[in-house]
Amino acid sequence: MTAPTTKRAWKLQEFVAHGANVNCLALGHKTGRVMVTGGDDRKVNLWTVGKPNCIMSLSGHTSPVEAVRFGNAEEMVVAGSMSGALKLWDLEQAKIIRTLTGHKANIRCLDFHPYGDFVASGSLDTNVKLWDIRRKGCIFTYKGHSNGVNCLRFSPDGRWVASASEDMTVKIWDLAAGKLLVDLKQHSGAVNSIEFHPSEYLLASGSSDRSIRFWELEKFQCVDCTDYDNNAIRSVVFHPDGACIFGGSTELLKVYGWEPSRCFDSVNMSWGKVADMAIAQTQLIGASINQTTVSTFVLDLTRVAPLGQVPSTPLPLSSSGRKNFTPDRPSTTSTKQQIPSSTGSIQLERRMSRKPAEEPEEPGSILDDATEDNSSVADVKDLKEYEEVFKPNHKLALSPPRKMDPFPAPKEDDVSVANQMKSLAPFQPAVGSTKPSGSETYRGESRIPPQYRAPSLPPQQPAAPHQSYQTPSNKPAGLDPADFMPPQQPSTMAIGDYDALGQMSKGHNSMSALLAARNKNLQIVRAMWSSGNVRTALESAIQMQDNSVIVDVLNVLNDKPLDWNLDVIDLLILPIYKLLISRYEVHVMVACSSLKLILKTYSTLIRQNLAPPARLGVDISGEERHRRCVNIYKHIQDIRHCIDSKKYQRGKLENTFREIQLLLNHLDT
Repeated sequence: MTAPTTKRAWKLQEFVAHGANVNCLALGHKTGRVMVTGGDDRKVNLWTVGKPNCIMSLSGHTSPVEAVRFGNAEEMVVAGSMSGALKLWDLEQAKIIRTLTGHKANIRCLDFHPYGDFVASGSLDTNVKLWDIRRKGCIFTYKGHSNGVNCLRFSPDGRWVASASEDMTVKIWDLAAGKLLVDLKQHSGAVNSIEFHPSEYLLASGSSDRSIRFWELEKFQCVDCTDYDNNAIRSVVFHPDGACIFGGSTELLKVYGWEPSRCFDSVNMSWGKVADMAIAQTQLIGASINQTTVSTFVLDLTRVAPLGQVPSTPLPLSSSGRKNFTPDRPSTTSTKQQIPSSTGSIQLERRMSRKPAEEPEEPGSILDDATEDNSSVADVKDLKEYEEVFKPNHKLALSPPRKMDPFPAPKEDDVSVANQMKSLAPFQPAVGSTKPSGSETYRGESRIPPQYRAPSLPPQQPAAPHQSYQTPSNKPAGLDPADFMPPQQPSTMAIGDYDALGQMSKGHNSMSALLAARNKNLQIVRAMWSSGNVRTALESAIQMQDNSVIVDVLNVLNDKPLDWNLDVIDLLILPIYKLLISRYEVHVMVACSSLKLILKTYSTLIRQNLAPPARLGVDISGEERHRRCVNIYKHIQDIRHCIDSKKYQRGKLENTFREIQLLLNHLDT
């Protein structure tokens, strides 16, 4: 048997999704073929996976959009902004349903109840709120986290909601009782992603400590933990039959099992900041963010262990004998989400009918639809695609819906599919442009098939003729190279080739000397760092008085959050302040990233050690910790004045300065 000649993982597409930085992204987990993005341009854009043109753009937010989520039937989208406001959209009607406010800081994560008209939101203000879509209000606020909430997930039976936070904990809340059920605390880094097992009483959590932990939900104990990855775990998702879990980091996608913990397979994806993953038939779809661009990736699950050996029908009971979730979804033909009839959900419904005493009505939590919602507009960019994706139920179905074809895998030696599908102007449909085969989306299709079949490549279709204007082959379309050349100075005599080369070499030689000196400095720092003298390496980098070296060192540390400690912060806090007042934007951006990491992780520790240790004997380590925290706090106050003077500046860093200001306020609380 010959080895497969096609790739098992590939980049599907890369395109510009917003006119400013993209902050958040979510895939539709029902089909895996729709995607929603939110950005600094305060818009929410909807896409079909595999196609570069925007289907619909939703506007109305007054601040950058920082969290988005599809409804379970992919008929609704909820988006949360930096101001703490939520907007809920009906995609079939292309109109806004609700605008809700109540959070006091950025909304970081969202989730829909499995079959109830409720939405949960987590915020940088450390609170989790449960919203009733129909009554347009907040039902309850769950308080207990000490830092921002990164991820929310409802349990499959709809009775619990789990929250993951920067404070390194996972909390599970009982919706009917309105109280904390359990606090899970064994992670040593921020928890970025959580996911309930589709059937068993099991919860998985992926963390910046580079591990995935598995929590048994009868006794609420950690039953297993994966080996440490090379990078932070950014996203986790269970296979629909519960046989394994996929963990995504910056470079790799790994397939894990538990009890015992084992890694079935590892795939090099190189997708960067992966934001979401979804299973679509025999393929896993992943999406990542890089500034203004979004990239999508495909993994062929038929060529990933252990799925090639998974039986066509999963076992009714898990091999561990663990209790299963028993969701009691009502039978209905309506496409709208409804409240289940289970006991826990009845109690939750009764809780909706009256405002609990511990949750007073917040002023401004229900905005006037006539003012706020009227400013929210749904702009359909591609009417044909919109009708096909979001309004199929309005058509009379005379035959069963056609199943989605998997995305065709490129050959090993082929040019990346992404290079054929890249679009630099996705906001308007390209006239006469070709569409990649196998990427059509049908909303009525069945879910994952009972057995895995290798995808067959569709026959090649002749490309449609391009209808855009023609340009010379040696010039880029729409661009004049002369616009990017320096202005020509009038001269009375032509310059010779030798003189021209001499002028160019002057600038080249000076730049080469600068880069050579920088490389030499970095080699010195690297040699000390590799020998284990981290403090000596950092002190040498600071003594070199070269901001570029400091920026390179900070970039390395920002990618390895576990390497930070009070000693490192004490050494670098002053150089970070100097970078903040630099005239180079790249230096300021790196300094802001380091400062956010410090404030998110160490603000509580710094605040607790500002007071001198109790004088009961000699506590050398306590006194040293106190000295460092006082010094760090002093420089942070200087940084606060710098941020206060910059927070109203317009540009790429405007939102970053505001987020840092919120973190600085948390330091003093």
